[in-house]
Amino acid sequence: MAFVHGKNAYIQLDNSSGTLVDLSSITNEISFSIAIDTAETSVFGTNAKQYITGQNDATISLTGLFDATSATVIEGTIDALIAGTIASATLVFGPEGNAAGKKKYTQETIVTSYEIGAPVGDVVSLSVEFQRTGATTISTF
Repeated sequence: MAFVHGKNAYIQLDNSSGTLVDLSSITNEISFSIAIDTAETSVFGTNAKQYITGQNDATISLTGLFDATSATVIEGTIDALIAGTIASATLVFGPEGNAAGKKKYTQETIVTSYEIGAPVGDVVSLSVEFQRTGATTISTF
């Protein structure tokens, strides 16, 4: 097995103009979660439940360090989503980095939460939650 260290992860998000912007330099954690709906198909006489798969869904959580320039990108994307000038923002995640041949996950997203934290004894942080809309494309850089 070839395990990968998280330090090389890569993240891009559309700005309000639809241009991908690298947010890797401010991000220190990202979580990408896919869930698949199941519908029970069990009938009388069976001893074990049976299921079929349904639609899938995904959410992405990003946390990092506050930087005014990067925050402006995120806030501009949020403003454009709220104003309806964009319907969604592309988010690209490369858990192994963005070198040629490395795996990437690309999806259209909607920002569902944005938080800035400023503790008195620590660095200012930010966190952003995304809801995927449509399918995730899994490919390589």
